[in-house]
Amino acid sequence: MPNKRSSTITEGLERTPHRALLMGTGLPRNAMGRSFIGIATSFTDLIPGHVGMRDLERAIEKGVHSGGGHAFFFGIPGVCDGIAMGHRGMHYSLPTRELIADMVESVAEAHRLDGLVLLTNCDKITPGMLMAAARLDIPCIVVTAGPMLAGRGREGRQYSFVTDTFEAMARYKGGTLTAEELLVCEEKACPTAGSCQGLFTANTMAILTETMGMSLVGCGTAPAVSSLKRRIAFASGERIVELVRDGVTPRQILTAEAFSNAIRVDLALGGSSNTVLHLLSIASEAGIDLPLDAFDKLSRTTPQLSSMNPGGKYFMEDLDAAGGVPAVLKQLGALIEDNPTVSGLSISEIVSCVKEIDDEVIHPMTSPIRPEGGIAILTGNLAPDGAVVKQSGVSEKMMVFEGTAVCFDSEEGAMAALMGGEITGGEVVVIRYEGPKGGPGMREMLAPTAALMGMGLGDSVALITDGRFSGGTRGPCIGHISPEAAVGGTIALVEDGDRIRLDIPQRRLELLVDPAVLAERQSRWQRPEAKIKTGWLARYAAVVTSANTGAICKAP
Repeated sequence: MPNKRSSTITEGLERTPHRALLMGTGLPRNAMGRSFIGIATSFTDLIPGHVGMRDLERAIEKGVHSGGGHAFFFGIPGVCDGIAMGHRGMHYSLPTRELIADMVESVAEAHRLDGLVLLTNCDKITPGMLMAAARLDIPCIVVTAGPMLAGRGREGRQYSFVTDTFEAMARYKGGTLTAEELLVCEEKACPTAGSCQGLFTANTMAILTETMGMSLVGCGTAPAVSSLKRRIAFASGERIVELVRDGVTPRQILTAEAFSNAIRVDLALGGSSNTVLHLLSIASEAGIDLPLDAFDKLSRTTPQLSSMNPGGKYFMEDLDAAGGVPAVLKQLGALIEDNPTVSGLSISEIVSCVKEIDDEVIHPMTSPIRPEGGIAILTGNLAPDGAVVKQSGVSEKMMVFEGTAVCFDSEEGAMAALMGGEITGGEVVVIRYEGPKGGPGMREMLAPTAALMGMGLGDSVALITDGRFSGGTRGPCIGHISPEAAVGGTIALVEDGDRIRLDIPQRRLELLVDPAVLAERQSRWQRPEAKIKTGWLARYAAVVTSANTGAICKAP
């Protein structure tokens, strides 16, 4: 093994203490010359997507040892966005992405690990680990733990987390769902281990990880409870030893072509809008120039080929059975660029192996669901540096909309108004001071967006915010507005009664107020007191950048 990093702590007289400590862990002396493989595991009892990881840990470890390496586990924290939703906990979700990247970097560097298997699944954990992989640029392979199965009810009824908890809550409040029906939803929404069943952030990121070539073929869609997932985990453990031997590192795989492919697959499937933040942050670590408008340019030429839950009817298990990521790549054809992957196969070689595709689930280019991709980037005087909308979840009626602003300086205020029946048709709900700095932490707004849809307002009310949305969000919801309110962005100047115009086809978001009036409001604006003044979130707020750059942390 030429240039093994671990030789720094295993070779030479001066490393006698280091070897003694390694042997203290139970490492045999004859294993000192093997590749040291760190298995960064985000197992936790707190997250459905992660509770099944113990089996995958064993499979990866067996694979590493079968491949001739020696495995070392170390733990990485995780936050369940669904459990953290709608209260103080959500401030911590996006910032943990930075913590995860830093922790993986710290352990790998301090212990001079030769390679890493990154065992992950849910929302911020996967991008955080990919950021670390790109930053470290040592051999890495990602194992995403897989989606949960859809809940099953009578007469073929399928249940899913978002529509049958958050949106069901609003339907119950509106009197269209009984207490008994709500309880059934609650019990059937999450029937197995795994990440939530639709194309929410966790599953979108798993798919994009495979698309970019950082996990083995099939890993992005194989269900959490499947034996296939265990076989992929074992193969990943074997493969990482080969990657170390051959000197294959993430920056050889995370190329400009890999990011272009990832964006196109995201657009074709109608994936989570959070992937914009995460792909920008991973590209930054990989040294790839990826501007925000790249998403929109690619969206114009990438049709939506699948109708995935929550905006559509298919679940992850359907996508997997239809052919998974390779089938999507094949349907996109010439739009996909060739690129290496951790499997040793190139993208074109993987696509050439695809024999059957269920084109009811993954449409051909000749009969798309929509002519454009699932995400659009909006600009205008209300979002000079950009805003993001998941247009695949917006009805045709709301693609162009003008309404009256109703402003809230927190998610809680907007949620109270929605649940109290204070929001009516023809309005634009403005939720501000929830951006990366203002939140701090850029909270997801699944509760108010689900309430909007569950109360039947999805075709008459729009919602805009400098915060962000869950991958489960659907409807006319525009997030990531930049600059955010906390730095004096235009969204801070909106007043109740102002008119706001949304035009998704033209990619515009406009506050219909005279520029002189806005200038006068700007002169009176004062930055509000920070919502959180203690702990590490206060430090995070001081260094986090705008959403249009990925909400990454940079030293001032």
